[in-house]
Amino acid sequence: MQGIGVVVLIPLIVAIIYGEHEQLSLLVFGLFSIGLGFLFRKLPADYNRLQLKHGMIIASLAWLWAALIGSFCLMYSTNIDFLNAYFESMSAWSGSGLSIYPNVEILPKSILFLRSLEQWVGGLGVVIVVIGILIRPGTAAARLYKSEAREEKIKPSIASTVKTIWWIYLLYTFVGIFLYLLAGMHLFDAINNTFTNLSTGGMSIKNNNIGAYNSVPIYIITMILMIIGGTSFLVHYKALKGRALDVFQDIQFKAMIIIIITFSIFLLIFSKFSTMDSVFFVVSALSCCGSSIQPTQVMINWPDYVKIIILSAMIIGMAAGSTTGALKLIRVVTLFKGIFWEIRRILSPQGTVIPRKIGGKPVNDAEIREAGSYTFIYFFFLFISWLVLMLCGYDGVNSLFEVASAQGNVGLSMGIVSPTMPDIAEFFLIFNMWIGRIEIIPALVLLKGFLDIFKRYKRIIKTNKR
Repeated sequence: MQGIGVVVLIPLIVAIIYGEHEQLSLLVFGLFSIGLGFLFRKLPADYNRLQLKHGMIIASLAWLWAALIGSFCLMYSTNIDFLNAYFESMSAWSGSGLSIYPNVEILPKSILFLRSLEQWVGGLGVVIVVIGILIRPGTAAARLYKSEAREEKIKPSIASTVKTIWWIYLLYTFVGIFLYLLAGMHLFDAINNTFTNLSTGGMSIKNNNIGAYNSVPIYIITMILMIIGGTSFLVHYKALKGRALDVFQDIQFKAMIIIIITFSIFLLIFSKFSTMDSVFFVVSALSCCGSSIQPTQVMINWPDYVKIIILSAMIIGMAAGSTTGALKLIRVVTLFKGIFWEIRRILSPQGTVIPRKIGGKPVNDAEIREAGSYTFIYFFFLFISWLVLMLCGYDGVNSLFEVASAQGNVGLSMGIVSPTMPDIAEFFLIFNMWIGRIEIIPALVLLKGFLDIFKRYKRIIKTNKR
């Protein structure tokens, strides 16, 4: 709560610079979140008893709280209703990039910066940002780190790992701003576009997104930032330490390059896409950034073939341990390798030991089961929301595209997302963005926790009646 409150207060600097003195909602709700967090920190707590399930519940609630505080700011600053404000805020924090504003260019600069900053913070993870600033090292920090679907350890301790990730992220942020400035972009635009593209959020400050700049150098810089954001921080750390060859030996990086080349060729050969359009949209979809160089009106008229290619990339995603969403490459690779190993086992003589390694590391049965079970759960929720959108009267392919974009935290849209969309469809897309960001399991743990509490109180009421 304190960390989220600080994030909401930072855009006040932009409001002061541009003379937007009416943005009091940022001050009020930022201080409210900080104050409430301060009061809760005064309560007694035993951090040593914090388990993984508690960390997952905290992570789940943290994202909901972040979206709530952000939605209050948007409600009072841009005069929209609560559901639309919550959708926009969840989209920003989760790095989904879908927007209900038909014209973002008329929004106050401070609100545009708030959306970009939320994406930049959300790209690392709300809880991870707070671990690096407010929480002391130890067991609690380790549990919270893992609760946001983070497994990689760059340094021996979680605290050192988080600080290293922070420095890498800040370094690339400054590099991105500098490159955009070199390409002729104004400072405000350069900061916002770096925040949104490095974090693979993609929520733009322009109605036509990156396409509004009509500049090939800017398109190339954007693709570089999206690829950087979609690459594991562990790989970045090795590269920055002078071990550049390790980048190309990383299984997820190699898989990413293969998919980008393959999907881009598919678009080039079987559609009327240019080379730039093909590569840009594949990178944008695979990295789960959602930046675009074509207006939504043009994208709606894409052939179904193109939509399916882009949709497939949105479901796959890039590397685990990065800012990207979706299934993640390591799960997809593990799943296909697991199928291959099972076929080999069946065809081999009885008693034959099948070596199972990915990227030189041994893979056990539990890791293969996790990849399979998570993929099933991912598609299950995808299917439910897809049905809901079709029941609301939307086209089948476009509905699946929109749901995949929301749950993969991508942001490319077929025009379904709008301030007038049915409330039930908007609610389900908010749910998709939330579970996609925290990788579903923490959300299920939270819901199971609430269900257990409800059952417990129900039993108590029955006992008292007796």
